[in-house]
Amino acid sequence: MTDAAADRLYIIDARNGVERQLLLDWVHATAGDNDPQWASLAIEDDDHALPLETLRARLDGSPSRQVVPLRVAWRIPGFDKDRALKFRHILFGDPRHPGSLRARLILLRDRRRAQILVGEAATLAALRDRFTAQTGGGDGAGCDSAEFAAFVARQASLALDVAERGIRGTRYKVPRFVADGLRTSPKFRAALADLAEQTGRPVAELFREARPLMKEVIARPSALFLDLRARLDRMMFGGYAPEMEVDAAELARLRAILREHPTAILFTHKTYIDGATPSRLTYENDMPMLHSFGGANLDFAIMGEFFRRSGMIFIRRSFQDQLVYKLVLRHYIAWLLAKRFPLSWAFEGTRSRLGKLMPPKYGLMKYVLDAAHATGTRGVHFVPFVTSFDLIRDVEEYAAEQTGRSKKPESLSWFIGYMKSLKEPSGRIRLDIGNPVVIDTAPGPDDKRALERIAFAVAVEANRVTPLTVTSVMCLILLGMAPRGATSAELLGAIGALKDWARARGIRISSDLESGDDAALSATVDTLVTSGLLTRYEAGSENIYSIDPAKHPMASYYRNIIAHHFLDRAMIELALFELRDADSGDATAAFWDKIDRLRDLFKFEFFYPPRDEHMAALRAELERIDPVWDRRLASGDRGIAQLLRRCQPVVGHAILLPFAEAYSVVADLLARAKPGDPVDDKALLDAALTEGKQAYLLRRISSESAIGKLLFANGLSLMRHMGLAEEATPDVLAARRALLAELRGLANVMETMRLSTVALADRLPGAGEQQ
Repeated sequence: MTDAAADRLYIIDARNGVERQLLLDWVHATAGDNDPQWASLAIEDDDHALPLETLRARLDGSPSRQVVPLRVAWRIPGFDKDRALKFRHILFGDPRHPGSLRARLILLRDRRRAQILVGEAATLAALRDRFTAQTGGGDGAGCDSAEFAAFVARQASLALDVAERGIRGTRYKVPRFVADGLRTSPKFRAALADLAEQTGRPVAELFREARPLMKEVIARPSALFLDLRARLDRMMFGGYAPEMEVDAAELARLRAILREHPTAILFTHKTYIDGATPSRLTYENDMPMLHSFGGANLDFAIMGEFFRRSGMIFIRRSFQDQLVYKLVLRHYIAWLLAKRFPLSWAFEGTRSRLGKLMPPKYGLMKYVLDAAHATGTRGVHFVPFVTSFDLIRDVEEYAAEQTGRSKKPESLSWFIGYMKSLKEPSGRIRLDIGNPVVIDTAPGPDDKRALERIAFAVAVEANRVTPLTVTSVMCLILLGMAPRGATSAELLGAIGALKDWARARGIRISSDLESGDDAALSATVDTLVTSGLLTRYEAGSENIYSIDPAKHPMASYYRNIIAHHFLDRAMIELALFELRDADSGDATAAFWDKIDRLRDLFKFEFFYPPRDEHMAALRAELERIDPVWDRRLASGDRGIAQLLRRCQPVVGHAILLPFAEAYSVVADLLARAKPGDPVDDKALLDAALTEGKQAYLLRRISSESAIGKLLFANGLSLMRHMGLAEEATPDVLAARRALLAELRGLANVMETMRLSTVALADRLPGAGEQQ
């Protein structure tokens, strides 16, 4: 027996006697010693105390003693081909972790399914140094303490996890011993001590409060539940085409980012299932699993535990005054960042009920940045992630909610019903991954402006990579022509013009829209018709497409998804149409005054860059429309008419009309107030739903897509910003009436724009004619 063999300590991670015997047989066969030093433990990441007495006694050896971890990895025949775990494995157990009887049966059939894993060895001296560095010496009892023995057991398990990932894949990289890591962290202990000093409570009491909070907050993912979650994801997307569309170069860049940097994937939130597309992408491409965040309202019945075991972190909706909870959450996030476990959440905080990007919620981003600041973590990468669906099953619910219907509470029965709805044919899914917003050094907790700048940068990048899709473009065109429909030829001409326009501006286009493949385009259109979103009339000499007025709120959702791409164009068109018949004198000055006014009117709907940047972007758009736009604009009426001809097909009314009409409903209600009347926000918004319906019946507004709680709320925010939502005075009432007249005037101008589009519908430019 060699000296090296004699001075080894084997830590055997065995779940049962069968595994222990397999590992001991291997040790005896390879160590050259009939009496090797070993300690057997069933190492688990939970609150159960390990029997550490044997291990503790055998750690009192030479500093050069090698500690060698061992484990059995059980292979599943054919598993790598389709990862076909079944839901029955929840009841009968993961076949990768068989019990004693099952293990014996496996060995009788095929002993090759039991593979011996040898983790990276470490000397006792190295482990003691690591223990001191990571825990600050732990409980102070020294390196022969039970805490040191537990640390060594955890290190052995982590080394084995690394070895096991070599045969199973990176997708199974999951955090282990998180609670123990937090409890023994010097930074966590110091933070609890500071909190004890601030609150006057004993540290031990805070530790006791923190323990169940860790159990509540910390996700406990495992290979079995990651596989089952992937299976559930596939079921969720059962109504969509099997393959998701994603750019290979963007996928490779994401892989490198996840491997090398602390990362958070921030996805835009349109539906319950878009949070599953990043996790599906990383799983199917063998990238590290994502820790996603969900509201505590989703932590119900069996599904809550299922998602927690597959990597979801449930967050309370409100915890501002819960100091221990905040401390646990912050240090948990810091731990995940430090260990390179990527995070994922909807940075809008909630699903967008209007289609366009919602203002970002800062809570989780602030906690990530605070955690990075507190721990000195550098180079955090925030990666914008956009999922585009041909059809979104939640949109009908959103349209109903906006008209005042109460949202159904989440429950198990609701979840089952929702899953059934996802089986209906829904087209394709496209994924777009933006350039990361890199935070070299995290700002301090009180730097609110830095937080806002970072969130804004993520939002701008998410908007940039949002593509034009068949659904969104069809809804934009048909809503712009409504109530008139469009022939197939007219639609193809309009689509071609918009594609050329988008290409010239570097706007992304989905493959079925870009390719010019008539079969792919027709398949998507057929799905939209079958769903009822579009109507196709086939009895006449030509196929006619339109959108039923009752479906306008739903169609406007898809149109709003891409509205930001057309915002500059819409402002230019609307300003030009306003000037067309006006005696404006200095047309150039009047044009830019109108642009400023439009920016102010719709500031609660869209993300604007700083004014100088936005003006530069508008000038660039005018340059694309007509290289001599400035001379034409300065020449007055004739030049304006020439610019308008070059703007065809006009889209501004299809982008901005619903917002102007919705705001006019709120302004009308406020203008009717009596002097001295206060503004009751809730009563006003409730009344707006009723008055909006009346306005539609009287055709003071053109579409039910202008009736919605969020639209009315944004209109009220605008009026409050203008000082028009205070107690009614004669001056305030006069200003409200003036704003109402202005909004209705804008709506009238946009109706003229719509009529100009309809008049030109039979001669819309084909591909290559649009400038």
